[in-house]
Amino acid sequence: MSVLAAIAVLAVLILVHELGHFIAARSQGIHVNRFSLGFGPVLWKYQGTETEYAIRAFPLGGFVGFPDDDPDSNIPPNDPNLLRNRPILDRAIVISAGVIANLIFAYLLLVGQVSFVGVGHANQPGVFIQHLAPNASPVAANAGIKPGDVIVSANQRKFGTSLQEIDAFRDLIKTSAGKPVELEIARGDQKLSLTVVPEAKSKGGTIGIELSPNGKVERRRISNPIEALSVGATEFQRIVLMTFKGFGQLITNFGETASQVAGPVKIVEIGANIAQNDTGSLFFFAALISINLAIINILPLPALDGGQLAFLLIEGLSGKPLPMRIQEGVMQTGLVLLLGLGIFLIVKETTQLTIQLEWVQKLFQ
Repeated sequence: MSVLAAIAVLAVLILVHELGHFIAARSQGIHVNRFSLGFGPVLWKYQGTETEYAIRAFPLGGFVGFPDDDPDSNIPPNDPNLLRNRPILDRAIVISAGVIANLIFAYLLLVGQVSFVGVGHANQPGVFIQHLAPNASPVAANAGIKPGDVIVSANQRKFGTSLQEIDAFRDLIKTSAGKPVELEIARGDQKLSLTVVPEAKSKGGTIGIELSPNGKVERRRISNPIEALSVGATEFQRIVLMTFKGFGQLITNFGETASQVAGPVKIVEIGANIAQNDTGSLFFFAALISINLAIINILPLPALDGGQLAFLLIEGLSGKPLPMRIQEGVMQTGLVLLLGLGIFLIVKETTQLTIQLEWVQKLFQ
C-alpha cells in the first residue's frame, strides 16, 4: 500500500501540472482536444464536447493536447482560438501555467502540513552531536568536541528547537572554511566555550561531526490560519532555495552529484518508505517533489515547458517564430534525450532495488 501511496502522490502532482495548462487554455477560449493522465494504452476515456479525457496505463506522466498539431482536426488552421494563432503572452500563460500550478499546490500542501499534521521540533533547544564522523576531518576532535555534546550557539547565534537549526549550523560551517567559529557547548551540567576552524573541502567547510535534533522530536499543529500561512510560506521559500542550491551543485560539481540524481523508481521508493514510516510527512514529500517538478519544467531545455518559453522569447525578440522544422527537430531531439535518461534511471534503480531485495532475502535463508 505504501508503494501505491507514493505512486498516487506522483500521479496527483502530474495531474495538477496538466490541469494548470488545461485551465489556462480553456479560460482563454483556446481549443484543447486531449487531456490525458499517464502514457501508454488507454484504460478509460470520455469524449466531451471538445476534449477527450483519458487515463492511461502508466501514471508517471501526462499531457494536454491541442488541435494545432492534429492532422485529423476539423478546426480551420486560421482559427484565432488555436494556440499557435494566439499572441505571445497568451501562449506564455498556457505554457507556464503547469509550473505555476505545481508551485501553488506545493504551498497549499505545506500549509496543510503545518495545520493538520504539525511542525516538527525538538523538545530541547540546541543541536545534538551524535558522534564524530568516522574517516572524516578531525577538526572537531582536536577542538575538544565529544559525542553527546549540545551546541547551544555558534558565533553568538543561539539555536532553538526548530529542526532547521541543524541546516543553519551546517550552512555556517560550510561558509566558514579556514575561519574560526566560536561555539558554546553544553556537556551535562557544564557550559564550555570552544573554537573550531572548519577544514576546506570541495563542498565547503567541514568539522567531522554528525548531528541530530536535541531530544525527542514532536509535532505541534498550528491552528491560527494566519500563522499557518506564514509558516507554510517560510517552509516553501526554504525548499525552493534548497532546490535551486541542489541544481547549482549539480552543475558546479557534476562528477560528485550526478550519482544522486533520482528517477521515478527511486522517488517511488523514497515515497513508499515515508508512507510506511511517517504518513504525516507525505504532505512534505509531495510539496518537495511538486517544487522540483516545477523547477525542472521551467529549465530552458527542449521538450520541457522552459524550452517552449525559450522559443517564445526568441519569437518576441526577433518578431517572428523559428521555422517549424527547427522547433520540431529541437523538441524531438530533447524528447529522445529525456526518454533515454528516464529509461536509464529506471533500469539502474530497478537493478539496484533487485540487488537490495536479493541481499535481504539471503539474510533470512
